[in-house]
Amino acid sequence: MQPPTGVTELCRRLGEHRGRELRLMPYPLAVPGPFGVWFETDDFDVIAFQSETSRAHQDHIVLHEVGHIVAGHGGDSTPAEDEEVLPDIPTSGALRRLRRTCYDATNEREAELIASILGEGMGLISGSATTARASLVDSSLDIRPGWWR
Repeated sequence: MQPPTGVTELCRRLGEHRGRELRLMPYPLAVPGPFGVWFETDDFDVIAFQSETSRAHQDHIVLHEVGHIVAGHGGDSTPAEDEEVLPDIPTSGALRRLRRTCYDATNEREAELIASILGEGMGLISGSATTARASLVDSSLDIRPGWWR
């Protein structure tokens, strides 16, 4: 299997691999504020991302949130904080949230690195995806064939 050719396909594969659907939701997030938010419900995951930016930036935002999922980072926000960021999203106790606005935390740097590695491997950063780039992603992230390719 080849590496995914787009962020939507990558998220579909990751959801299948984890046994949890991963839904992408463009949303006009308030500025200043986070560009992306990962919600984990009892049944599925949601990545809400800034709808008011370029497609390339949206792809990177989603890959950053995927980085948190792949790295196993947990939620850190409260329902009140989430209500402020995404007022249309229910803040029931069934949600686990991960929201960030800066890169000084180790988990933020990890997620950003993973996003860059995935973007490079998919050819989003420097052209088209190749087998050599996919192999670099495999070795960099210690990914076993499955959701990646």
